[in-house]
Amino acid sequence: MAKLPKNRFKQWLRDPAKVPVGTWLMTASPNVAEAIGWAGFDFLVLDMEHVPVDVPQAIAIMQAVAGTPAELVVRLPWNDPVMVKRVLDSGAQSLMFPYIQNAEEAVQAVNSTRYPGKGSRGVAAVHRASRYGTVADYLQRADEEIAVILQLETPEALAAMKEIAAVENIDGLFVGPGDLSAAMGRIGDIRHAEVQSAISSAVADSQRLGLPCGIVGAEPGLVSSYRAQGFSFVAVGSDMSMMMSRAKEYVAALKGQVADTADSGVY
Repeated sequence: MAKLPKNRFKQWLRDPAKVPVGTWLMTASPNVAEAIGWAGFDFLVLDMEHVPVDVPQAIAIMQAVAGTPAELVVRLPWNDPVMVKRVLDSGAQSLMFPYIQNAEEAVQAVNSTRYPGKGSRGVAAVHRASRYGTVADYLQRADEEIAVILQLETPEALAAMKEIAAVENIDGLFVGPGDLSAAMGRIGDIRHAEVQSAISSAVADSQRLGLPCGIVGAEPGLVSSYRAQGFSFVAVGSDMSMMMSRAKEYVAALKGQVADTADSGVY
């Protein structure tokens, strides 16, 4: 019989000596995801919130990444129990929930990942997550390898961090800098002093609460500053942004122009 796969990303979150580095998958392409999986990143975030990826496409990307050294995190389109059930049954083990605002929403997110007795996840026996029914104890042990990451993306959510962090079975938090800047009236200006101050306060608060906290930045310099502040896991850019950046460099070189490398901090 098959064994329940270990979730290395969840293990890394529990290791203070490890600061995983990842990137976002925004192209919706299994081929690109597989290639990026060999680039050396520890984890890749499959974005189902802002990218037109449905469940069958997500499975194709999961399959592509499974053959690489990278771990996959799936950012859900919303805190929707039906979508959580389908993505978990499809084989995802690490889920990122966008736009969590309070403890009640955090409880809903966690409950949707756990079977009855601990939550409200619907039960099916034969699916990709259970290796099509060949993991004999999947229903009893699935929770052990599921990682729940909650995105805090507004000043209100950051203010509620203590209450959110008190919810059981949260494996990590994630500051969403793009939406945070918008909610603060500084849309797209992630480098603004007020936004950066809120980000610094957020990671300090998460450290006091003992929860790993992650963030994403557009380029390595910004992400290095986040690491120095104590973020537990970080992501840089996306497959799409890296492709477009290099494409613009090539076009500029061939046309005798200077490539537009302006960066607002948005990935």
